[in-house]
Amino acid sequence: MTLNKWRRATEWFMTALALVFLLAYSWEVLARTHIVLCETVINIIWMAFIVDYVVSILLAKDKKAWFKENLLMLVSIALPIFRPLRLLRLVAVLNVLNRTGGMAVRGRITLYTCCSVTLLMYIGALAELDVERGVPGASITDFGEAIWWSFVTVTTVGYGDLSPVTWQGRSIAIGLMITGVALIGIVTATLASWIVDCVRDETDKRADEAESETEQLRHNVRELTDTVNQLRDDIARLRRP
Repeated sequence: MTLNKWRRATEWFMTALALVFLLAYSWEVLARTHIVLCETVINIIWMAFIVDYVVSILLAKDKKAWFKENLLMLVSIALPIFRPLRLLRLVAVLNVLNRTGGMAVRGRITLYTCCSVTLLMYIGALAELDVERGVPGASITDFGEAIWWSFVTVTTVGYGDLSPVTWQGRSIAIGLMITGVALIGIVTATLASWIVDCVRDETDKRADEAESETEQLRHNVRELTDTVNQLRDDIARLRRP
């Protein structure tokens, strides 16, 4: 068993567990019923994430490099407060898009980014509501306010009408802010790539047209040269006695 084989064998199973994790966590935060059942489901799936992490690092050829590349995964399974971040694994579903041959790389990146940020905003809103609700002086007390706060935080607008008062909530805010900065960078890079491609395509098109016109001109010159040579031959024959 290699790490790649393990990933391929467990990818969809772990994605399904992450979906169940999200459903249970959402139900616990929003509906606030069946808390024990939701916590049991979350804890079982959390243990599955831990098993997946342990098996992955054991199968990795370069364990030190793999460990450094997956620090977020370690944090998300090691610290209960960061458990919702483990749901970033849901974006593994988007790997299926890599098999779509007709979609440009830029399109995949854009879709991947939009879906990931939407998921992060939803999870961030859930986590923020979970830690802020019921705290004295908290301004984020329902899911609508949490979604609005998450949106303005990710987009780096930050109106200031809603803000976390707990250290957990502020930690979540920092994560969303970093996500927002990364989003702006990706969007800017994607836009710049699109502009460069448009300019290059237009330049290539004009170059092709110029090359075609040049080739046509050369063809016309060759025909004219042949005609002139033919006329010279005819004139030479007419001059002969």
